[in-house]
Amino acid sequence: MADPATIALAVKAAVAAATDKRTWKAVGVLIAAILTPFILVIVMIVSMLSATADHNDTAIDLTFYGGSISEQVPTEYKQYIEDMRESFTELDTAVSEITPMLEEGSIDSFRIKAIFYSLFFGAENLRMNADDYKSFTDCFVQYEERTRTVTDEDGNETEETYTVAIPITDLAAIYGRLEQTLGKSITEENKVNAQRIYSYAKYGKASPEGETFLPPGDAMGDGSYQALITEAEKYLGYPYVWGGSSPSTSFDCSGFVCWVYTHSGVYSLLRTTASSIYNQCVVVPRSEARPGDLIFFTKTYATTSPVSHVGIYVGDNRMIHCGNPISYTSIDTAYWRQHFYAFGRLK
Repeated sequence: MADPATIALAVKAAVAAATDKRTWKAVGVLIAAILTPFILVIVMIVSMLSATADHNDTAIDLTFYGGSISEQVPTEYKQYIEDMRESFTELDTAVSEITPMLEEGSIDSFRIKAIFYSLFFGAENLRMNADDYKSFTDCFVQYEERTRTVTDEDGNETEETYTVAIPITDLAAIYGRLEQTLGKSITEENKVNAQRIYSYAKYGKASPEGETFLPPGDAMGDGSYQALITEAEKYLGYPYVWGGSSPSTSFDCSGFVCWVYTHSGVYSLLRTTASSIYNQCVVVPRSEARPGDLIFFTKTYATTSPVSHVGIYVGDNRMIHCGNPISYTSIDTAYWRQHFYAFGRLK
């Protein structure tokens, strides 16, 4: 064991070093040199994850709309974008082959690409053949054999059979077909990401000519937020009735929302389901949700649809909705937090 004099000298030296600013500066430089590579790796990983999990908006812009990719983008990340661009070209080709078979409606290529992006962006060695892209695109249409009468140049009439493609508008049906085609399960996270990508790509980058998005709380359509709430409050206390869609029958959740939006003059919303209302919305981040937006919930009852309940957001973490009865409710309770799905804004 060291003698007391040696220990005293060691303590004195340590104290001197600790009070020497130059010593601390040297230690700081040493620590920074050691940690900097690890910090850079972490930053790189976070950057990559923002593209594959949160679907970074810049990556969406570059993939859907083209443009040069910065040299600062990691090589692997750059390859993901380029792979997705090539896939989009193949999807466009597949859509162009189906388009002549359409007799009504149209194929929403943004929807096809958004779902494809959510499933495959960042996938290793994304290489598919033309048939794979055709099979993927076929999940968005239903083929049907029909007959028609044709007349030849001599005036003779004959019947011929032909094939038409009918666009599928039910997202749940589309995802079911995709799962069968791809042979894998599509998660709720995939679906939420796909909806966000779709909304951003189609409306965030460049909204259709003449189309505007007015913030809730201000004028909306032919009415206003106040008109929306005035209409909604007429039915406070009404009971929940499955399938109900008017004051004479009372309401269920989607019937209530459709009635209020339509009869307040805010937005013409035909009677439909909570899931179908969600499909008509642009997804809004929780931090940007404003009074008049819609709030969607999942798994509030047994259903194959990811969206099972809808209410009207009124701000302050509250909504007015058709529970049992129609009432104002906090969305901050354990139950609603557990079942929260997304905020949406009608386009």
